[in-house]
Amino acid sequence: MYRIKVYSIGKTKEDWLQRAIEEYAERLQSSLHFEWILAKNDAQLHQFLEKENNFICLDLQGKQLTSEEFSRNLIKWLQDCGSRLSFVIGGAEGISAAIKSRTRGMISLSKMTFTHQIARLILVEQIYRALEIDKGTAYHK
Repeated sequence: MYRIKVYSIGKTKEDWLQRAIEEYAERLQSSLHFEWILAKNDAQLHQFLEKENNFICLDLQGKQLTSEEFSRNLIKWLQDCGSRLSFVIGGAEGISAAIKSRTRGMISLSKMTFTHQIARLILVEQIYRALEIDKGTAYHK
């Protein structure tokens, strides 16, 4: 079974947004083990990532992918990383250069800027979509 961790700064404050994030996390339960790791600040995020070797940063400077490209990349990253992969979402100041220097890759969700809370929802939905694309289901249609 695949394992994906998402490291992010801060908590999701809005109930409606938390419910939406939980909806997709629940949908993923049959396909992978999904875990949120929420840091209080940049220093704690650095500390959490010290032991991580395989992570993808979400960054405005990252490559923008279609959902199909993300699906292919996600499956490849999971296969290359022994079925374990992490994603990093920075806070208001973004992700530090020290973290970026260790990343397996950088992707951008959009040319637009999102709050880390909205980025969490978009990421979890795209992970779900990616796995559904890989399975060939009608969800992506």
